[in-house]
Amino acid sequence: MNFALIRKQLSRLSHLNWPFRRLEGHLHLGRRGERVAVRHLKRRHYRIIGRNYRCSLGEIDLIAGDGDTLVFVEVKTRASHQLQDPSETAGPVKWRRVERAARHFLARKAKADGPCRFDLVTVLWPSGGSPVVEHFEDAYQPRGQ
Repeated sequence: MNFALIRKQLSRLSHLNWPFRRLEGHLHLGRRGERVAVRHLKRRHYRIIGRNYRCSLGEIDLIAGDGDTLVFVEVKTRASHQLQDPSETAGPVKWRRVERAARHFLARKAKADGPCRFDLVTVLWPSGGSPVVEHFEDAYQPRGQ
């Protein structure tokens, strides 16, 4: 197999996948932010139960235990050059998806009789600097509670 020839042919087609390269960078930043959020929560003595729980109803970035409370954590990461504050990006539509996924998780994976909470962890990543982490407990209250 001639890898040099394959690489040359792929480089000619690189313009066809330009939106995916941008998405890969966005996903990379998000994953880095989730790792920082996990370290932050562990330092605060949370138990990490799950990461990136997905179902047809939504997704939960992190599931953690804080004492007897089950905590569903939404992580928002932004680079410093982006204008929007990370805490402003988790709107009501996003929280409803997280809530539906949490209900799915509770119905299938855990006891639903204990206390639950929805937290937001924001990570602002300045270029060339250390990330700034903010943790908002009870950032979202599900409907009917």
